This record gives sequence, structure tokens and C-alpha cells, in this order.
Amino acid sequence: MAVVLGYDESPGSVRALRVAIEVSAAFGEGLVLVYGAAPPGALGEEYRTHADAIRQAGRTALTHAVEAADDAGVPTTVEIIDAKPADALLQAADRHDARVIIVGTYGESPLRGALLGSTPHKLLHLSSVPVLCVPADE
Repeated sequence: MAVVLGYDESPGSVRALRVAIEVSAAFGEGLVLVYGAAPPGALGEEYRTHADAIRQAGRTALTHAVEAADDAGVPTTVEIIDAKPADALLQAADRHDARVIIVGTYGESPLRGALLGSTPHKLLHLSSVPVLCVPADE
């Protein structure tokens, strides 16, 4: 089993990383760091350039998360998945037999999350494993 974390260096995901490291350490399980890298649109050279830039941003963000987990003695696996964040997290959770999916939130109202389809909102409705939503620091 593993703990799966969606991480993108947003304020919510930074706090969620701290929680995910604590949960991973408590259960003695590895931490799977996931970055959903699907760019908007789908055609042509502009798409490829955009996709490459998003993947590079993901690699940079996940490097910082790996360093934090290493400092805490928590083993990590890194996945940059060409899918929207919620889909990427669900795929990783399935592959790694996740105990829990952890994501940060942005202080969105429940209505706004429902209307815009926020990642935590989608996960709460689609995941077959528990989802832990961590609010950003005030």
C-alpha cells in the first residue's frame, strides 16, 4: 500500500505535503507524488511545447517534494501523468494500491468547487479510496 499525494507547489499542496509525509511515516508506507500534466487543447506544435513546459514544471515541483520526504526518511515514487489532476491521482491510486489520496485545497466554496470541478471535489465523488483534503495555511 501507499499514500498518494497530488503536488503542484500551490499553498494547499505545500501543506498537504507535510500531512502526507506524516501519514506515510505513521503507516510505514511509501509516498507516491503525482503531478497531472495535461495541458488544455490537444493539437499541433503549440500543444507539444505547452505539454513540455507543464512536465518540466512538474519535475521541478516534485523535486522539492522528494527532498522534503527524504529529509523525513519517507521513500517516494514520482509520477508525472499526462492527465488532468483528478484523473492522474485516481490512476496512480489504483496502480499503487493507495491507502489514501491526499490533496490540498484552495479555500474554494463548495458551490464553486462543484461548478468548476475542482480536483478535491472530483476526487471525493470518484475515488474508491479515502480522500484527505488539506486546507492551505491561512
